[in-house]
This record gives sequence, structure tokens and C-alpha cells, in this order.
Amino acid sequence: MTDVSLPTSDQIAAAAADIAAETIRTPVLALTSDRWRGILPDAASITVKLELFQQAGSFKARGVLLGLRRLDAVQRQVGVVAASGGNHALAVSWAAQAAGVSARIAMPSTVDPLRIEGCRAMGAEVTLCDDMPAAFAEMDRVVAQEGRAILHPFDGAHMTLGAAVCGAEYAAQAPQIDTLVVPVGGGGLIGGLGHGFKLAKPDVQVIGVEPTGADSMTRSLAAGHPVALDKIATIADSLSAPKAMPYSFAVAQQVVDRMVHVTDAQMRAGMGHYMDVLRLLAEPACAASLAAICGPLRDELAGKHVGIIACGSNVSVARWQTVMAG
Repeated sequence: MTDVSLPTSDQIAAAAADIAAETIRTPVLALTSDRWRGILPDAASITVKLELFQQAGSFKARGVLLGLRRLDAVQRQVGVVAASGGNHALAVSWAAQAAGVSARIAMPSTVDPLRIEGCRAMGAEVTLCDDMPAAFAEMDRVVAQEGRAILHPFDGAHMTLGAAVCGAEYAAQAPQIDTLVVPVGGGGLIGGLGHGFKLAKPDVQVIGVEPTGADSMTRSLAAGHPVALDKIATIADSLSAPKAMPYSFAVAQQVVDRMVHVTDAQMRAGMGHYMDVLRLLAEPACAASLAAICGPLRDELAGKHVGIIACGSNVSVARWQTVMAG
């Protein structure tokens, strides 16, 4: 197992101060509207942190910015490379443009054109690949040939630290939360967010949510080591990590209390609820936490103070409609 030291409260506070001028202290919303009646579980309270309003449209911005901060002068001159299904790619493109650093992005050709065009509009060079495993292979090829620094979408101390900043912020905004429900792709969000929250409230229960067709972290935690998937089958392209990675897996082992699955149908229902009640255009990953509390976790959350996260939503109207149509 990879030996990892989680960031301290002082380190999280220092990171938060370091990026405060460039990032957004995203709001939280108590889901108390009568429009939620019959949709939400009979919990004592449910709060959502709206990270889809973060820079570049997702929680990724904090960790990416911290990763860029760690580059030396030579690395900044050569540039960075990343593989991503979209949200991380946009965050890297945004942060690199702001820092004056060259960025290359490897993305599956099937991602929403809005994400591809968004990266290119911010000056990134985008290479389209057959799928996420091919995108990671392209990232490795670029590193070998050009010597660019990798800004990994989830496996790195900077991504954990960025998510921990978000978690500490969330805990300060909603200290009543006793159960935190977080979507999981590669595990960078839940590891950092859960850790940052637990530093403030050690007894909070952290529950991870994965699609049934992309559950590498669930399988890895059960096996006790990182596991790669033979195939991925989910509408949630932002949760389509083909394998668990050593660092983020080791963090998850220390932070995550349990995992649950959601189906594509449950995520579509969550997307529909966000649109119908809050008028938010949520991608499947963004709706995963909501899908879990309305689905597999519904009965057990009675009387709990629940926190969920709308982690990002870089989705076009056309793609949203296509996904919802099934």
C-alpha cells in the first residue's frame, strides 16, 4: 500500500489562503423548498454544496491551481499535460492560461463538444482519443516525448489538498452535517473533501457513490489494493476512471467509511430533480450524490443531517437532453 500523509489543518488553511484570490467560496443551499417534498428522504436536514459554480465549472479548479503552484521554472517553461473526460481538462486549461503555461489535454472523442471547445478556447492543445484508457496512454506518451509535467485528474497530493480545502470550507458552512455523500470517479474528491470535513468533525460518516458500470474504487476497497476495470459502462463520463490509482486509493482507505452504487436511471432522475426544482443543468456526476440519497441510501438517512455536493456541471443543453432521453 502506498504510504500517504494527509494534509494537516494548518496546511489546508495555508492552501486555502494561497488560492483564495483566484477561486470561489462556493455557496451551500439547504434543500427546504416545498418542491422537494416526496423526492428527498425523511432526513433531519439536507444541504448541497454548489461546486458547479467554481472556476472552470467544477471542484477541480482548487487542486489544479495548487498543482501549478508547485511547478518549478523549468516545468512551467515546458508546460503541462492532463488526461480527462472534461471537468479536469477545463480546470487545467483555465489555470494554465491564467499562469501563462502551455497545456496539452488528452480527451475521449465522445465527450461533450462544449468541453472540447472550452479547452481550446482557453488555449489548450486538445488530442482526441478513443476512450479514457487511450487518453491516459496519450498523456504518458506526451510526458515521455516532451517532458511535460503531469497534472493528474485525481492521483496526487495537490488534488487531495484542493479537495480538502473544499471540505474544510463545507464543514465551516454546514457544521450540522453528520453524513457526507460524495461522488467517486478516481477518488480525489472524496479523499480530500472527506478528510477536510473530518478534521473539523471527526465523527462524520463519509459515503462514496459510484456508478454500477464504473466502480473501480468500490472493488479496490473490497480487494485491499487498486483494481482496474475491464470495461466502463455508465452515462457519467466524469466518473469513468478506468482504474484506482495508488495515492488516491490510499487516501480513500483512510477516509471513506463505505461505498454505494447508483444506476444510470437513478442519476437521470437526479438530473431531472435538479432541473425541476432548482433549474440547474446538472451532468450525471453532478447528480450522483442526490441520486444516492434518493435511491439506495433513502431509508437509512431518516433523521440524519446529510451533506451532498454538486461537484461540477460542464454540460451542454444538447448533451443533457441526449443523456436524459436515454
